[in-house]
Amino acid sequence: MLVVHKMASTTSSIFFSSSSSSLFLSKPTSLFLRLPLKRFVSVSSQLRYGHAALSASSTAASAVATESTQTPTLDGAEQTQNTVEETEKIVLPTNKSSEKLLRIRHSCAHVMAMAVQKLYPDAKVTIGPWIENGFYYDFDLEPLTDRDLKRIKKEMDRIIGKNLPLIREEVSRDEAERRITTIKEPYKMEILESIKEDTITIYHIGDEWWDLCAGPHVETTGKINKKAVELESVAGAYWRGDEKRPMLQRIYGTAWENEEQLKAYLHFKEEAKRRDHRRLGHDLDLFSIQDEAGGGLVFWHPKGSIVRHIIEDFWKKTHLEHGYDLLYTPHVAKAELWKISGHLDFYRENMYDQMNIEDEHYQLRPMNCPYHILVYQRKRQSYRDFPIRVAELGTVYRYELSGSLHGLFRVRGFTQDDAHIFCLEDQIKNEIRGVLDLTEEILLKFGFHKYEVNLSTRPEKSVGGDDIWEKATSALRDALDDKGWSYQIDEGGGAFYGPKIDLKIEDALGRKWQCSTIQVDFNLPQRFDITYVDSNSEKKRPIMIHRAVLGSLERFFGVLIEHYAGDFPLWLSPIQARILPVTDTQLEYCNEVTRKLKNNGIRAEVCHSERLPKLIRNAEKQKIPLMAVVGAKEIDTQTVTVRSRFGGELGTMNIDDFISRINSATDNRTSL
Repeated sequence: MLVVHKMASTTSSIFFSSSSSSLFLSKPTSLFLRLPLKRFVSVSSQLRYGHAALSASSTAASAVATESTQTPTLDGAEQTQNTVEETEKIVLPTNKSSEKLLRIRHSCAHVMAMAVQKLYPDAKVTIGPWIENGFYYDFDLEPLTDRDLKRIKKEMDRIIGKNLPLIREEVSRDEAERRITTIKEPYKMEILESIKEDTITIYHIGDEWWDLCAGPHVETTGKINKKAVELESVAGAYWRGDEKRPMLQRIYGTAWENEEQLKAYLHFKEEAKRRDHRRLGHDLDLFSIQDEAGGGLVFWHPKGSIVRHIIEDFWKKTHLEHGYDLLYTPHVAKAELWKISGHLDFYRENMYDQMNIEDEHYQLRPMNCPYHILVYQRKRQSYRDFPIRVAELGTVYRYELSGSLHGLFRVRGFTQDDAHIFCLEDQIKNEIRGVLDLTEEILLKFGFHKYEVNLSTRPEKSVGGDDIWEKATSALRDALDDKGWSYQIDEGGGAFYGPKIDLKIEDALGRKWQCSTIQVDFNLPQRFDITYVDSNSEKKRPIMIHRAVLGSLERFFGVLIEHYAGDFPLWLSPIQARILPVTDTQLEYCNEVTRKLKNNGIRAEVCHSERLPKLIRNAEKQKIPLMAVVGAKEIDTQTVTVRSRFGGELGTMNIDDFISRINSATDNRTSL
C-alpha cells in the first residue's frame, strides 16, 4: 500500500514504503530524510504482470518488514525533520489490495491498444498486462515520440468518454484462429498457439475492438477515471524477450482510482527521479560507463572508489571477526570447470564465449562457487575442521542484453560479496543464524534496518533426498525463528539444489532491493565429489551454504546513492571536509589545514579561485558534509569557521578540535 501523509507543519519530509521488486526499483525504511517534496509517503505495492496466461512472481504476499530492536544513530537519520503530530493520509491501493484498481489497469491496456490501432491502422498488437503501478502494451509499429503519446491519450479519453461495454466471449480455438487470420494479427496467432485450453476467451470493447484475454476488466470504459490515467514513456522491447525477434514499441502507462492517487504517485516518481543514481553518479563524479569500453562495464572514479574502499574495508574486517578466511581467485578458468559445475549446461546463455589458449578452452567466470570448492579440495578435510568459512569480493562477468543494462543495477561485470560455508548437517542452523547476525550487522552499518524476508522451500524438480531437504529447511526456519525475524514461506520457490532465504532491504523511498541471500546447496558438493573424513574415518559429503550480504558492490552502491540521494553520511562521504579560503591570500594556510586533516585520516580538499559564495554553492551542490571557511581572522587565531551541511553554522574552532570532532562523528556514525 502507498500512503501519502499531507504535512501539518511547514517542514517537509517524505517516506515511501513499497513491496514490489521490479527489475530496477525496489521498496520501505523508517529513515527520514530532508527532502524538498511537501509530502510524506509510504509505498507498499505488488508487482504482477498479467494478461491472459501471463503472470510474474509477486512479492507483496511476502512483504514483512522487521524492525531491529536497537538502531544505532546514523548520520542519515540526523537528516530528519521535526516530528509531525497531525497528518492527513492518502492510501494508494495496490493490484493485490484492490481488484477494482487491477481491473482499471488491465482495461486501460486494452483501451490504449484500441486507441493506437485507430490512430495507426498498420500497428500490430501483442500483449498488454497490468503491472505494479499501471500497465503497458507492446506494438509492432514505427518508433513513437512523446507527441504521439499525447495523441494516443486524447484518443483514449474519447473511448473512455463513450462508456463502451467490455464484453467477455468464449469461442472455439478454430473460431479464434479464423478471426485472427481475418484481421491479420501474427503475434496474436502465436499467443493463441501457446494457450493450452480449447475454449478461448475474448474481450470486446463495444463492437469496435477485441483481444484475446482472460480478464478481468471493468464493466464499461466509463468506469475508468480519465484524469487518473497517464501515459508515461515508450521503450523498445524484443518480442518474447528474444533479441533475434522483432523490436517492438512498448508504451507504459499508469492508472489509479482517482486524481489524488495519481498526484501522489507522480510525487513519488519525481523524488525517485531526483535520486536516480545514474544522474547523481555523473553530477557527483562517482562512476561512469564508457561507450568506448562497452556497455555494462563500470568505471569507478576517485570519489566512487573511496566509497567502495570504505565498504570493502568494513566488509573484510567484519568477516574476519566472524571467522571467515578471505580468498582471491582468478577471473578465468578452463571450460571443463564450468562443465563439472553444470554452468555450461544450465547457464550458458549468461556466459561469454570461450577463449582458446594453447588449444585449451577458457571461460570468464560467471560465479565464484567452483573456485571456492577447488580451495576446499586442496587438502583432505576432517570433521574437526568444520565449519569452514571462506569469503571473497569476486568479480564475475555475465552476458546481458544491451537493452536490459541499467546504470549500476544491471551490468555485465560486477563484484559479488560471495562466501561459502562447508559444514556438518547438525551445524546448519547455527551457521545460518550466524549469517543472519552478520547480515544485520553489515546492513545496519549502512542505514538499512527494515527487511522483507522469504524462506523458499523445495521445488518440484530438485536434487537430494527427502531427509536432507527436511533437515535443511527446518534448520533455516529454526534460525529465522531464533533470530526473531518475521518471514513468509515461499512454497516450492527454492532452488533445485536446496532451500534458501532471501532478504530485501528497504530504502528511504520505501523501495525494496534484493541484496542478501542464503542458499543451502546439495548439488555442487555432489558434482565435485567433495568429502570430509568423519569420526569413524569414513568419507562423507559436507553441506555447502552459499551466501551474499550486499549482493554486488555495484548494485549496492547504486542503492546507497539513491537511498541517501547522494548525501552520504559523514563517515561514508568521499570528501568529508572542504576548506574554502575567503581570498587566495589564505591559500597557504588552507593547504596546511588540509594536510593536518589528511594526516589524521580525514578526507579533505581545498577549493579556491572563486568568490566565497560560489565556493559554498559548489560545495552544497557536491553534497560535501563540512565546509571550513578561512579568512584573515582565522589565520590570526589558527582556527576555521565550520559550516555543516546538515547542522548549519557550527562556529569557529581550532584545528585540533575540528579534527577531534570529525573523527568522533566518523567513529560513532553521526554528523557534526
